[in-house]
Amino acid sequence: MKEVATAKGRHTSTHQQLIRVLIIDDHPLFRQGIRWSLEGAGGMEVVGEAENGQEAIKLAERLLPDVVLVDINLPGLNGLEVARVIKRRDPRIGMIVLSVYEDDEQLFQAIKVGAAAYSSKDVHPRDLVAMIRAVAHGQYLINESVLAKPHIATRVLHQFRELAATEDERTSALFAPLTSREIEILDCIARGLSNKEIAGELSISGQTVKNHITSILSKLQVNDRTMAVIYAIQRGWIKMGYDSGHAHALGSDS
Repeated sequence: MKEVATAKGRHTSTHQQLIRVLIIDDHPLFRQGIRWSLEGAGGMEVVGEAENGQEAIKLAERLLPDVVLVDINLPGLNGLEVARVIKRRDPRIGMIVLSVYEDDEQLFQAIKVGAAAYSSKDVHPRDLVAMIRAVAHGQYLINESVLAKPHIATRVLHQFRELAATEDERTSALFAPLTSREIEILDCIARGLSNKEIAGELSISGQTVKNHITSILSKLQVNDRTMAVIYAIQRGWIKMGYDSGHAHALGSDS
């Protein structure tokens, strides 16, 4: 276990505006390489390192990093289990899952545990730095991987639909903070419609559609259309069929 002496807490002064990063990997050389890359990029602070899952969970709780880089193949608790625990304890932490090679099943599992990004470990340092900065600012880069693999998006949405369908009638009728029009728009997005198509179907302007989507994202506190749809499906607010041929449109603003 390795950590640096930094004040606990997030960004409480101008001096602390660095992105706080925790590195979890069982290979010391790999951890050192990431540390050098991040410290050389500027604007980042590696607040700790861990070589196994148990150490990582303890460090994350104590150090409160902004972003955690976790190797999926850790000894003992694997990286996905570690990511799940850390996200449950502090949803504000951005999780980036790293793997020796990209795998659809691992990508699917990374989505399930709430990772914001998934990448192979041969990522260029420049790209990793950009990824960390984006995740630290609340972006959900894993959607880029999902949009490139529509069958993964279909699988995710189908699973959440199944969960919603098995909910008790009383629990599925929980209060939704959305208007009926916003629910309609989310349903259209889930069916793969673009903003223009939604406007035509609901007989409203394209700008009105964009305004509604902005409101939806704000109310649900999610970063993009895909996560808004998954959020709504998980809670049973929308339950219509999903067309795998339109999976790519979930991320479209056109």
